[in-house]
Amino acid sequence: MDFDSVRKYCLTKKGVTESFPFDEVSPVYKVMSKIFMIGSLDYPPSINLKCNPELAVELRERYTGITPGYHMNKTHWNTIDLDSGIPPKKIFEWIDHSYELVAAGLKKQEKQELEKL
Repeated sequence: MDFDSVRKYCLTKKGVTESFPFDEVSPVYKVMSKIFMIGSLDYPPSINLKCNPELAVELRERYTGITPGYHMNKTHWNTIDLDSGIPPKKIFEWIDHSYELVAAGLKKQEKQELEKL
């Protein structure tokens, strides 16, 4: 799966912004003020996604292209190698899961702002 498809998918979601706060090869995607995905444009392209801890472990056991989150809390984040052959449908589901987890944890005011978008 190519990173551009992931990028375009993320940017269709409500309240999502893209920035490069770390370097020019690590785009960060936030819902309101909270990160739900960090990408790596280096080869092989990959993404870090927040995940329910039990599901995170299950996915790592099931897919060789999923490892504990690189430079992230390994309990709550997974790194997904986009060249590992994982079906795009699954990757989009996990992006949705990460977005929903992070959106659920927003402050009340941000949740209200997100609802208005």
